[in-house]
Order: sequence, then structure tokens, then C-alpha cells
Amino acid sequence: MYEFTYHKPQTIKDAISLFAKADDGIYLAGGHTLIPAMKVRLRAPTDVIDLSALDGLSGIHEESGALVIGALTTHDAVATSEVVARAIPALNKLAAGIGDAQVRNRGTIGGSVANNDPAADYPAGLMALDATIRTDRREISVDDFFTAMFETALEEDELIRSVSFPIVESATYIKFPSPASRYATVGVFISRQGGQVRVAITGAAACVFRCTEMETALSNNFAEDALDSIQLNADDMNGDMHASAEYRAHLCVVMAKRAVASLL
Repeated sequence: MYEFTYHKPQTIKDAISLFAKADDGIYLAGGHTLIPAMKVRLRAPTDVIDLSALDGLSGIHEESGALVIGALTTHDAVATSEVVARAIPALNKLAAGIGDAQVRNRGTIGGSVANNDPAADYPAGLMALDATIRTDRREISVDDFFTAMFETALEEDELIRSVSFPIVESATYIKFPSPASRYATVGVFISRQGGQVRVAITGAAACVFRCTEMETALSNNFAEDALDSIQLNADDMNGDMHASAEYRAHLCVVMAKRAVASLL
């Protein structure tokens, strides 16, 4: 790990000011991606700006038909929240399946969303639930937010304040986890609201994506066999030591069918 300067600001304004003054600053939320990357010298920021002391960036509440989760809310807090269980229980399940107890007690939803790891769970939840990302300066529709592997629509110094999820009629998340990391080899999140179905897939490709073929098929007939004719292109999938691209393409349909079955 290279030498760096550590900061722990008390306000969002101070955090952004510190970032602007740094030669190569970076925000720290839970640290489960940043700190390992720094340890092996994949990242070498001049300044690390710890967000943990900022007020108003954690907590869970309902607001005008939506579930709002603060950016610094931990995975464990989401997994065990009665508010989430009442509004969108699929998010309880998603958060409970992230990593291990240590990861869930330190990792945050804002950090996961901003990092946009292609195998992370939260991006699928945001995409399928048509979430809105609220930052220190604007609101961003999820369909415009995740842009590429480890890339989002956030400006360099922009901070996520919270994520707003519309409360839907039903939703579920099913994933095929890596046995070591519990990252999603493939994860499928499906939501239903007023006849509309949204299907988001993580772990399969370079970035989370909506599967419009599945959405159309399930909107016409919400049943497992509605997906029988769907075949995703393996050329669009990731292939690595955990699973080939062809296997991931097949697994997307398998996991989607399991998600549909769980909702039925």
C-alpha cells in the first residue's frame, strides 16, 4: 500500500471540498473494494476521504410510495430491516446473500452501487425495481446510471445520498453464487407492477442489464414456459475460470425460470 492522506469530514460540503483539493482523491464508504485494491497497489490515491461520519446518509424509510435507503446503510441493515420486509422483501433476501457477515456489516449500498462491479447484487435490484439514485446534486434514473463495467453516470466528485425504490406488487431475486465469494455467477431480479415486468441480470455480462426479451415474454404470459424459446447470445457474456460465456447464457434463463416459479 502506498502512502496517502486520510480525511474524515463531517459534512458533504467538506467531503467534496477535500476531493477537489486532492491530486488524486477517492471516497471511502465500506471499503470492501477500495482497501483490497490499495493493498495490492491497484489503486494509489493521494487522499482517502472517509464518508462514515457524514450525517443523513444512512437509514431506511418509506416515502410517497417508495422505499428510500441511505447510501451509507449497510447490507446487514437492509437484510434485517422490518421496513424493507414490509415494503420490498426481495431486497432483504438480496442483501442477506451478499458476502459473509463481516462484509454485510461494513459494506454499504452506496458503495456497491457506485462501484458497479459486474457481479454485484444491488445493481440488479435497482435495475429491476426502476430505482432512482439521489446524489448531492441531482436524481438519476437507474436506466441511465449503470454505463459499463465499473462505470456509472456519476461525476468524478459526485456523492450518492440515497436510493429510492418504487414499492411494487411483487419481486424476487435468485442467484447462482460463487461458492467462495458469494458474488453472482448469474443473478436474476424480477419485479411485477400493474402488468409490467422488469427483468435485470447481473454477473453474466460486463454490466448489469435488462433482458427485454424476457420482459416481453413474461408480460404476455407470466409463467416459466414463457421463457422456453429464449436463448441469450453467449458473445455478450463474460467467460472466466468460474463459468464459460455459454454456460452463463444458459444459466440466465435457468435462474429466470426459478425466479418466476418463486413468484408463482
